[in-house]
Amino acid sequence: MQDKSIKDEFISLRKKLMELDFSHLNEKQREAVFCTEGPLLILAGAGSGKTTVLINRIANLVKYGRAYESGYVPDCVAGEDIEILKAAVSGAASPQQMERAVSLCRVASCPAWRILAITFTNKAADELKTRLSNMLGYDQGSQVQASTFHSFCARILRRDAGRLGYSQHFAIYDTDDSLRLIKNCLDDLNISEKYFPKKDVLNQIGRAKDLLLTPDQYAAQSSDMRSRQIAEIYSLYQKKLMEADAMDFDDLLFNTVRLFRAAPDVLEKYRQRFLYLMVDEYQDTNHVQFVFVSMLAEGNGNLCVVGDDDQSIYKFRGATIENILGFEQQFKGCRVIRLEQNYRSTKNILNAANAVIAKNINRKQKTLWTQNSVGEKIEAHELSDEEKEGRFILDTVLDGVSEGRKFSDFAVLYRVNAQANALERVFVKSSVPYRIIGGHRFFDHMEIKDAVAYLRVISNPSDTVALQRIINQPRRGIGETTMQKAANIADRLGISLYEVLQNAADYPDISRAAGKIKAFVDIIEELRRIKEDTTTPVHSLYETMLEITGYKKMWEQQGESEAGRVDNLNELASSIIDYETRSEDDHPTLEGFLEEAALMTDIDNYDAASDAVVFMTMHSAKGLEFPVVFLPGFEEGIFPGKQTLFNPEELEEDRRLCYVAFTRAKEKIYILNAARRTLYGSTTFCLPSRFLSDVPDDLIQRFDHGEDTSYLYGSYSYKDYVRDTPARISGAGGGISALRVESGQSAGPARW
Repeated sequence: MQDKSIKDEFISLRKKLMELDFSHLNEKQREAVFCTEGPLLILAGAGSGKTTVLINRIANLVKYGRAYESGYVPDCVAGEDIEILKAAVSGAASPQQMERAVSLCRVASCPAWRILAITFTNKAADELKTRLSNMLGYDQGSQVQASTFHSFCARILRRDAGRLGYSQHFAIYDTDDSLRLIKNCLDDLNISEKYFPKKDVLNQIGRAKDLLLTPDQYAAQSSDMRSRQIAEIYSLYQKKLMEADAMDFDDLLFNTVRLFRAAPDVLEKYRQRFLYLMVDEYQDTNHVQFVFVSMLAEGNGNLCVVGDDDQSIYKFRGATIENILGFEQQFKGCRVIRLEQNYRSTKNILNAANAVIAKNINRKQKTLWTQNSVGEKIEAHELSDEEKEGRFILDTVLDGVSEGRKFSDFAVLYRVNAQANALERVFVKSSVPYRIIGGHRFFDHMEIKDAVAYLRVISNPSDTVALQRIINQPRRGIGETTMQKAANIADRLGISLYEVLQNAADYPDISRAAGKIKAFVDIIEELRRIKEDTTTPVHSLYETMLEITGYKKMWEQQGESEAGRVDNLNELASSIIDYETRSEDDHPTLEGFLEEAALMTDIDNYDAASDAVVFMTMHSAKGLEFPVVFLPGFEEGIFPGKQTLFNPEELEEDRRLCYVAFTRAKEKIYILNAARRTLYGSTTFCLPSRFLSDVPDDLIQRFDHGEDTSYLYGSYSYKDYVRDTPARISGAGGGISALRVESGQSAGPARW
């Protein structure tokens, strides 16, 4: 029997060794790393190092397992092992002794491949893998399953979608594809797009899927004519998706939960595979994501979620803050650890952010603090209009660069994308490099969508939307009328559009175009034969496709005017080669590339090393940081927006967005508001945002640039507004959002 003194000393030394191994973390971070069993909620404030905690928690699970809180001591431990541990703790151990010490300390260490980490973006998943590989070595780090919800669900469905009636090569439709399909549904049902805009319909269908409502379930709860018609569109839309062997973005989660419910053995397989589940940005999860996580975690119960309710900003996408606020009630026995030390921002910035978010009621109490310097005060600048606003930003950037800053040190964060237009007009006339994130995505360019559509048809000829897109690109003389007749035949016979085209000569309605259709089908069949040869690289298939379809030549013949499109087609080849280089598969597949392309977002391509001023929405900036941040459009009606002014819940979400925007800055914030702004084609006289008045006077310095705004405010000055705002908006829904000015009169505050 083991001596109690040896056992106690071993446990003490083990804890000391582990604490030394993770001494680069603060006390609360280490607590989160060493808490391995059962449900865990990590409330991670902005800039508190949550990614670092996730990475180190995974590293601890792989290296030590659940050792820190365990009372287990190996039976083999003897006095000489205690000496080895002492040497390890003191830093005097040899490499062999250190290896022995770590081996002795392990308790149920977890293989890397049995850990699942779900992130909000592909970029975050890639960063997690890279940093884990640096910490654990590539062999271990690369085995951790780190991906977004949608990427992980796509992998699950690739293996078992047959249980739901799909093939493993199902297409993934982007928003543009889905809108085209909705338009087809509206036409088939003779429903006017004027009364049922396809974007609105698609959003309603997306919300239904977020709530796990099938078309029949949605119809059953529809209480008015409009809802019943949307249910009818939803039903036909899903039918057409199935016929095309395609899923939209929302289907990836919706169908995975359906699969788990219909095939418990599949769910059990993943429960057995993953011993530990971690979810980042949990405050931005929606209902279907909550159900998915709950089903997976029910197996081992080792669920760790990381998030910050103060940064829940995606309600418009279906995210529900209740997931994080109610986590302790949903998962009994949950431990809660708060990470409140901020490593990013100055004290002034952090205090301003704390002051703003403190006005929210529906939140978990926490206060961020930092050991960083006090830093500069926030600057608030009132300018006459959006052009002066853009000019101020440009001049300030140029001044900063002349003093040694890089262009990439500056970020311009706005509430709505439309604000970027006026700012870009100023910057485009200068020599200052800038980049708009969240603007026109590379994969949204027409020529790229066409090229990818060709690849989709090669992979999955049943993909009707892709087929209709490219059958006449380049022009082949196959008219829309012919294609509509072919589609009608397919619907009548219950077969795919491609099957109709393969036998066009057999159908009198389209037989006159049979020769042209056959030429197209022959091209696709030849490309499909090339694809079936697994030794053919994906990029070679792509180059062959461009050549034998004549698609690239079509643009080359346009000359210099379309040279950019040819460049983009060449860049797509580079993207495919990059995919093949990074792929963990022995033989990278076309389907793998198409999946990656479908799930790619613009923020995934953000390159912090690129020396350019960054323009992006506040939402897109989530998770990023910059030395200097400009916040234009700090006006009632823009931020907070008109739609939020009289809705307490929406107002709290906009205040959380303000908190996110503030905490992107490391050193300096410039808040800008215009007295007059032209947006969406109309000019409005504006008043400063109520969020500006939430910032204590000792943290902010105000500048009016000598602009004469008396014609706007009359005797009611800007300073009066800022001073009086708290009294006027003591109710959550109150507020002043603009000024109405009549000719020859001074203006007073006017409610919308």
